[in-house]
Amino acid sequence: MRADNTIHLTTAARRRHELTRSKTIQALRELDASGGAVTFAIVAKAAGVSRSWLYTQPDIRAEIQQLRSLHHRAPAQAVPARQRTTDPSLLQRLEIANARNRELAEDNQRLRRQLAQTLGELRAIGMAGRLPGRADP
Repeated sequence: MRADNTIHLTTAARRRHELTRSKTIQALRELDASGGAVTFAIVAKAAGVSRSWLYTQPDIRAEIQQLRSLHHRAPAQAVPARQRTTDPSLLQRLEIANARNRELAEDNQRLRRQLAQTLGELRAIGMAGRLPGRADP
């Protein structure tokens, strides 16, 4: 009777599969961090796996496609995906900038009114001609 070694073969295959997945994910992270192009061929070469194996892994395939589409839209972009600004964050920054612009516009209006009032008071007492940078009337 022969010994049943299937458990050992299955365990070794599972270990090899997980090692291959971790090498591939690490290669993806490094490629993304470098800001370079991410394609199936580049990932396969960096991880030491076949392109056909990459296509059989749904989560890895989806991540490669996502990173590839991001790099196609903005080829000069060197910021890794996990460090890119999100839409809610951009919206919040825009709202803050708009609020600051409103505050500055209100300050400008207030200062213009103060300046006009001060110049009016100076004219009333006859000192407007003595201000620096002003010509005598």
